[in-house]
Amino acid sequence: MASFGDLNRVNTNIQSLDSQLSLNKINKQMAENQLKMSTGKRINRAEDDSAGFSIATKLRSRIGGLNQAMQNVGDAKSVLNIAESSFGSIMDNLVEMKGLATQAANDTLGDDERAFIGDQLKALGDDINNIADQTVYQDYSLLSGDNNDDDTAIKTGSTTLTFQVGERTSDIIEAELNAVNVATLFADDPTAADNTLGTAGGNISVSAATADKGGELDFAAAGTANSADYRAFITEVDDAITKMSENVNDIGITQSSLSVREQTLSESISANESAKSRIVDTDFAKAQSESVRLQILQQTATSSLAQANNGPQSVLGFIGG
Repeated sequence: MASFGDLNRVNTNIQSLDSQLSLNKINKQMAENQLKMSTGKRINRAEDDSAGFSIATKLRSRIGGLNQAMQNVGDAKSVLNIAESSFGSIMDNLVEMKGLATQAANDTLGDDERAFIGDQLKALGDDINNIADQTVYQDYSLLSGDNNDDDTAIKTGSTTLTFQVGERTSDIIEAELNAVNVATLFADDPTAADNTLGTAGGNISVSAATADKGGELDFAAAGTANSADYRAFITEVDDAITKMSENVNDIGITQSSLSVREQTLSESISANESAKSRIVDTDFAKAQSESVRLQILQQTATSSLAQANNGPQSVLGFIGG
């Protein structure tokens, strides 16, 4: 800053240097303000606000995790929707089996007609196994019951799926899908080689579930099934329908939990985006006002510099005198 008597010196123009320093500071502030307006960000580098930059980085990381968790929830619901669709098809088969069993339990039919119905029931059971085998998402056989660890496992267990529904390690929801096949639906012991169904003549049985097949119904296990056998089989079908209802209920509960988590994630993403915006984003009204102020200061600083550069000429008056 120029001191008393500095204006009397010509070799070094202190007033001009002060004006240049002021103009350079203003130009630097203008450049920073223009950068904020062009990027829409108040913090473009760590040096702009080191604490704010650190906080914003953590928020951005969290938002990224929450967004992916939202996608994970959608994928999880898709998986459960596939399983639910298969459950619906299996339930339709069981309802049809209930009707056929009720028909065969009527003594207006002969042995040949009941044999035909038995063939239909067996085919419906095979369809249930096929539906379960074809219920696949990515590499997961959802209804195989082997927990996807061993392709040769007997299909009587359950498959547990763990869904990552948040950005923290503990943010998970588990879904357990029981094995669904003829043996698990109709047999008291799905691993037993032969299970007699009902309390009648023992002419209806179901074989065990193996790695290759989920059991098979037999309507001539010890002779042709009669009306009493089919009346007993009606109860077995009702029990199978109850088991499927429980499976559907379990999926419904998990789907409900995922829907709640989806809403929570959406609210969390919005809140964190808002927090990050307050720290990082430019306030354009303030930035525009600052731009006008700096433009005025730039003009006055430029004028002052011009005057300072003309100052040494006044010293010539001493020489002329």
